[in-house]
Amino acid sequence: MNSLLVRPLPILPVLLFAGLVAADDAKPAAPKAPAVELTPEAQAAADELTKTLPADSEAKRMLDDILKGAQLGPTDGWFALSRSASRYAWPTLTARYDADKDGRITRDELKLGEKDFQRLDRDSDGSLSERDFDWSEPTMGRSPANFVFGRGDQDGNGKVTAEEFAALFRQLGGEEEGFLSLDEIREQLQPPTPPPAAKPVVPGAAPATAPGAAPATAPAARPADTPSPSTLVLGLQRQEIGSLQPGPAVESVAPDFTLKSLTGDEVTLSREVGSGKPVVLIFGNFTCGPFRSQAGNIEKFAKRYEGRAKIFLVYVREAHPQDGWWMNSNRKIGIDPKQPQSDAERREIAQTCQRHLDLDVPFLVDNTDDKVGAQYSGMPNRLYLIDRQGKIAFKNARGPFGFKLRELEQALVLLLKETEGGKDVAGTPGA
Repeated sequence: MNSLLVRPLPILPVLLFAGLVAADDAKPAAPKAPAVELTPEAQAAADELTKTLPADSEAKRMLDDILKGAQLGPTDGWFALSRSASRYAWPTLTARYDADKDGRITRDELKLGEKDFQRLDRDSDGSLSERDFDWSEPTMGRSPANFVFGRGDQDGNGKVTAEEFAALFRQLGGEEEGFLSLDEIREQLQPPTPPPAAKPVVPGAAPATAPGAAPATAPAARPADTPSPSTLVLGLQRQEIGSLQPGPAVESVAPDFTLKSLTGDEVTLSREVGSGKPVVLIFGNFTCGPFRSQAGNIEKFAKRYEGRAKIFLVYVREAHPQDGWWMNSNRKIGIDPKQPQSDAERREIAQTCQRHLDLDVPFLVDNTDDKVGAQYSGMPNRLYLIDRQGKIAFKNARGPFGFKLRELEQALVLLLKETEGGKDVAGTPGA
């Protein structure tokens, strides 16, 4: 496995899940003609998936959109179908806690400690409203915050240190005069314009140029990290871009499993559930840049709920191995492993991941049969909250777009309220 190289980069697109722009809506001339050309290996995989995937499944929708030429943005494939689900949805909360029926929930109505209430009150206006529970924006939206974080997190470990922030200040030209102006920040930290979507190849379609006209120029090279349809089809078959299964539903019993941690301990989910504390399962892998970008959030979340919940990171199949949909943004920082072929190889990469991200969270490593990752739909990343009876209280939408730890945290706070009597992080009883 390659050693990690930590070096400054002018732009580090770790927050991009390649090809966020939807494909052109052009339809093939012949109703049954494929919209894209595939390699023989990918065509065989597509034929097999077409036969085996249920017609109304998320995975079939993913395959269909790949074959139409989609580059899998947040409205393509299974991302268009997958939704987060919580026991504590806003209509449920208002029916239970909004005593004066004004559409808002105060801390007195909720009877919750101040610190916990602050984790629910996202806009910090002193009361809860539907807006605080609106998680419709994709995690990886092209926001200034995401772009600035990507520029600052130059080693791709999900944490921007003081040194990295100072390096960004120097890159932007602040060192010369000792400060940065508003216009300099606005101009240099503007998210880049997405590349135009490539039009799908339509076999038998008429040429783009008119008779007698000059030949069309060669098609533009595919943008960095943007996969070919063949790569996506094979990634779907191997469950590298996501699990073929949808995962267990909210209020169902969490499927039991036993996995080894990186310290060699065997952890059985049903035993952890029986300890009396909620269990949080965080699925992820080293080569998924959007997952790595969450490492700082995961670490602070784990510290915030230490002693109140059991938190495990379940390490699953690599999303972007060098023998699959490899990412240039990974290679630039020395993250370029092959897909592990043995449990020992996967453990080795998981250990490297834990060191690189500096995460003090128990890592449970799924076996290379991918049983747990597939059963929980944990590839490339996913979140579950399990209550003390072993039932799922929260499940996020498919990652990476639906990976929102703060959304799970809201459900955890409300679950803890039911089990702790309204005590907050500091142990102070609620009002």
